[in-house]
Amino acid sequence: MSPEERDRLRAEMINLLEAERQEELALRLEETHPTDIAALLRELGVEDRARVFRLLAQQQAGAVLHETDDQSLLELVRALDEDELTEILGRMPPDNAAAVVSDLPEAEAEKLLDLMEEEGAENVQELLKYGEKTAGRIMTPEFLAVYEETPVSQALDYLRKSADAESVFYLYVVDDHNHLVGVVPLRRLITADPSTPTRLICQREVLSVTPETDQEEVAGLVTKHNLLAVPVVSRENTLLGTITVDDVIDVIHEEATEDIQRLAGVAGDETVFDSPRAVFTKRLLWRFINLATAILAASVIGLFEESIQSLALLAVFMPIVASMGGIGTTQTATVVIRGIALGDMTRAHLWRVLKKELQLGLATGAVNGVVMMAIAYVWKGQFLLSFILGVALLFNMFVAAVVGVLIPMALKIFRVDPAIASSVIITTFTDVFGFFSFLGLATLLLRFLAP
Repeated sequence: MSPEERDRLRAEMINLLEAERQEELALRLEETHPTDIAALLRELGVEDRARVFRLLAQQQAGAVLHETDDQSLLELVRALDEDELTEILGRMPPDNAAAVVSDLPEAEAEKLLDLMEEEGAENVQELLKYGEKTAGRIMTPEFLAVYEETPVSQALDYLRKSADAESVFYLYVVDDHNHLVGVVPLRRLITADPSTPTRLICQREVLSVTPETDQEEVAGLVTKHNLLAVPVVSRENTLLGTITVDDVIDVIHEEATEDIQRLAGVAGDETVFDSPRAVFTKRLLWRFINLATAILAASVIGLFEESIQSLALLAVFMPIVASMGGIGTTQTATVVIRGIALGDMTRAHLWRVLKKELQLGLATGAVNGVVMMAIAYVWKGQFLLSFILGVALLFNMFVAAVVGVLIPMALKIFRVDPAIASSVIITTFTDVFGFFSFLGLATLLLRFLAP
C-alpha cells in the first residue's frame, strides 16, 4: 500500500470510527493486509487503536500483533483484556506468538503465558528457551513429516488434510526415531507413483541448522541456496521445526536495519516511533563513547599546542585532515561490514581485500593530497605547509584503509558485531593519526614555516 493509499484509508477509518459505523469498518479492515493495519494503528490514539483492533478477526488480529512495533504493541496489550489477548495468542503460529511475547516486559509475558491454554503456552515457552536471534527462536514447530516407508499416496492424503499448515513448501522424511533422513519437494511428490515409498523419492542431502545457529547464518544459507524453508534439527538430527522464507525475509530486514543503525552509532533496535524516554539511555551511551573518542583526539592536538600557537594557520587545515580520514574509513568499513554480513568477507580473503583497500587508499590519498596542496598554496601561499598537508592526507588515507578492514574483521573474530566499528570507533584512529602526522610534521619543520 502506497503512503497516499494509507493516508486515505486512515482518514476513512477515522470517519467510520467517529460515525460509529463499526460493521463497515470491520469489512474494510478485512480487505486490508495486516502489515498496513499495523502501520495505521500506530497513527491512532491508544483508545481508538484498541477499538479498531477488536474489530479484527482473531487470525487477522494475530497477524497484526506480529507486525506491530514494540512500543505500539506494549500500549495495545495494556489496553486489551487479558482473556481476549491470550485467545488471540493461542491461535497464532507458535513462532509468531513467541515473537510477540518476547517483546513484552517479563512480568506481563509470564502472566499471559499462565493464562494461555497449556499446549499453546508450552509451544511458546519451548521456543523462548532458545536465545534471541537464534534459529530456535524463529522456527515453527509445526511441520509436515512422514516416515520413510510411507507410500506416496498416503503422504498426499496427509498433505491434503494438513492444507491449513503454515507455508508448506517441503515434505520431510524421518525414520522411526524421528531423525531427518530426507526431504521431498511438493512437485516431486505429486508426480511420483502413488505406491512408491517416500524414501525412494526423497533428497538425502538436506541442508539443516541447529536451534543454536545464528539467525543471520540461517538467512545466508536460505539466500545462497535459494531455499523456501530450512529444517531445524537437534544435535542427534531429530527434526524439531522449520524456518520458512517469510521468516528469513524478516531476519534480513532486521539485521540490515541493525547494521545501518550501528554504523551511525545507534543501538540497533530503535524505531522512529520509540518514545524519547525509551531511546534516551541508548543514545546517551553512544554519545558518551563518542565524547571519549573526541577527548582522545583532542589530547593529541594538545600535544602540539605550542606549535598551533606559533602558527595559528595550522588550525585552519586540521578539520580537512580529520574529515578526509573519516570518509575514508566509513567507505572502507561499510564495504567490509556488508561483506561480512553476506558471508563474502572471511579471513581467507583478508589479505586480498586489505591489498585492494591499501591501493585505493594510497591512490585516492595521493590525488586528494595533490589537489589539496594546490588549493592550500593558492589560498595561503606557503608551499611547505601545503606539502605537509598533502603528506598528512596521504598517510591518513593509508591508515583509513588499514583500520577500515582490520577492525571489523577483528571484532568478527572475537564475536562482536562488526557494525559497532562505526564512525564512533574507527574514525578515532584516523583523527588521531591524521592530527599526529599533520601537526607532527609541522612541528618538525616549524622553523621553516612563515608565521
